[in-house]
Amino acid sequence: MNAKKIFYFAIGPIGAAILGLITLPIVAWIFSPDDIGRLTMLNVAVGFSLLLFSLGLDQAYVREFHEVNDKPGLLKAVFLPGFMILVILLVCLGFSPLSPSLILFDIDSFFINFLLYAAILLSFGSRFLSLILRMQERGLAYSMSQLLPKVIFLVLLLGYLWLGAEAIFDNLIMANFLSTFAVFIIYAWNARKDWIPALTARINMAKQSEMIRYSIPLIGSGVAFWGLTAMDKLFLRGLSSFEELGIYSIAVSFAGVALVFQAIFSTVWAPVVYRWAAEGVEPEKIKNVMDYVTLAVVLLWSLAGMFSWAVPYILPPEYNKVQYILLAAIAFPLLYTVSESTGIGIGIKRKTMFSMLAAVVALIVNALGNWFLVPIYGASGAAMASAVAFFIFFTIRTEASSKLWVSFERFRLYVFMIWLVMLSLIINILRLNDFFLVVLYFFTFMLCILFFKKQIKEVIICGLERF
Repeated sequence: MNAKKIFYFAIGPIGAAILGLITLPIVAWIFSPDDIGRLTMLNVAVGFSLLLFSLGLDQAYVREFHEVNDKPGLLKAVFLPGFMILVILLVCLGFSPLSPSLILFDIDSFFINFLLYAAILLSFGSRFLSLILRMQERGLAYSMSQLLPKVIFLVLLLGYLWLGAEAIFDNLIMANFLSTFAVFIIYAWNARKDWIPALTARINMAKQSEMIRYSIPLIGSGVAFWGLTAMDKLFLRGLSSFEELGIYSIAVSFAGVALVFQAIFSTVWAPVVYRWAAEGVEPEKIKNVMDYVTLAVVLLWSLAGMFSWAVPYILPPEYNKVQYILLAAIAFPLLYTVSESTGIGIGIKRKTMFSMLAAVVALIVNALGNWFLVPIYGASGAAMASAVAFFIFFTIRTEASSKLWVSFERFRLYVFMIWLVMLSLIINILRLNDFFLVVLYFFTFMLCILFFKKQIKEVIICGLERF
């Protein structure tokens, strides 16, 4: 994938992050922390549905894309099983006395239930449609499909302000639903030449069975990974309050700026590295990418710490502790990004059981951490438990990849990751003042430059040559 294509893939996440930074304070000033907490539970439910009902076949699609000629048949084979199960379940829920909105939001509403079911179905379809654009390396279309819904959500919020609409959860979930619907329509239009032929394509049953065998461990790891990312929110919902959940959600949203890097890297990395593996590229080339990813992650985490003092100036007073929480919450996207590079040997060797092992062990650690820390520290406790759990997740994937595929140097990697996780825990417990925060993270920033001076020099030289 050349620089132009990478740039096209980057437009969406970068633009979405910028819009998110604009939208986040608006949401915080309009809606209560309780309603923001309820919106978080909606995202938790949708995320669980995607991970469970995709049956791991979305990852099988990525793995087999370059090795299968019948692309429409491949798409149909991976989409249909999970979609049928999901539709049957939602129909049964619709006729049952259970009210998911009451369980999730403490609001018994047919309207909210309907929007919840629709959001799940639309998100499921968008997930598979986005894979088409991603694997075809259609970066601009992929980015626009991510960017335009954020614009729509922002416009709706501004419309609420202009019209003086009531700041209630119904309006917040409606804005979220409309942006989700926009995602689906845009993806469907951009991928129409691929999904329309899939409607009449024949499924290769032997290949589908092979992919199901490949994806079975991924179902367990997918559910475990959902639990790993949602456990903090579930414990805050059960052991704390919607207010603490809302504060935590705002911190996670700020930390989500790091998802720009994670989204760009994950989107580009999987198709490229599997193509390299199929072409027999030297492992040294892949290991070099790991060093660059580690460098970028440490620098981003350090910059977040150096500028976290600015967060309280753009949020209402009830969100003051967000500046501390986000330094632990940022562990999820950054440690996950590192593990995507260092754990690539698991995918290359098709040993997906180790991905499930990493997710399950980290899930247990996260559950125990939340159980002990949330009652004491609230949102800060949830962030600390999540940071430790993702460090465990990253470590297991890294060590498994090194043993299964090719051994690689890991000393610098562990030194910085351990230091940054420990620092985030100390900060959330002691609440250090802004001066010490800046000093500690500036020290980390400079130490990273010293340890990775070779990689930095190569980046500078490469940039000058291109210029």
